[in-house]
Amino acid sequence: MPDLANAIDDLHMTSHEPQNQISVVLVEDHALVRQGFRRLLEDDPAIRIVGEASDGEEAVELVRVLHPDVVIMDCALPKMSGLTATSQIREVSLHTAVLILSMHSEETWVQKAIKSGARGYILKNATDLDLGAAVKRVAAGEFVFDPRLRRTPPLRGQRSSALTARELQVLQLIVDGKSNKEIAEQLELSPNTVGVHRANIMQALGIHNTAGLVAYAIRNGLVNPQ
Repeated sequence: MPDLANAIDDLHMTSHEPQNQISVVLVEDHALVRQGFRRLLEDDPAIRIVGEASDGEEAVELVRVLHPDVVIMDCALPKMSGLTATSQIREVSLHTAVLILSMHSEETWVQKAIKSGARGYILKNATDLDLGAAVKRVAAGEFVFDPRLRRTPPLRGQRSSALTARELQVLQLIVDGKSNKEIAEQLELSPNTVGVHRANIMQALGIHNTAGLVAYAIRNGLVNPQ
């Protein structure tokens, strides 16, 4: 597996690659799984793998040097968890988007990923996983969530757990100042569907105006303030 020094050498060697390629760092502690992800991506001319890491600490250091467009991050890693690494990556490279790969489909894990700064959360065991498409979407600034993610029942005093992954996605865009029409265009939904999501979010959180919704979301770490 390429270490940090080799990754830096690779960066110099590939400095003349097309500038519109999406640079990606793969973070996965199982070498065979990591190789499988690489094979899914390396034939796509729009994507360039610039580094690999097997633990969270190494991932942060690679990002500090390489500043990739996207990090594909395993959730469960040795030394430092994928979520903790994601938080640190957001501090050292603001433009880097992190796409979480996880075996956990529970909504609480998705919320933790969003709080850590991840732009996407997809399940590793998906049989129809289109990793390249997910990478391109998060690199373009979108949020990407696996449609198989489960909604968990809300816990007393934790109203945010009543939100689905899609609702959290819509909530982030509301906080970003997007209108229903703009959100609909970005998520490829109808404005009416976005309106329903907005209403469901307000009902779930017990908040009935946009200003209060934005303040609650930021105060409780449900979104990433831009």
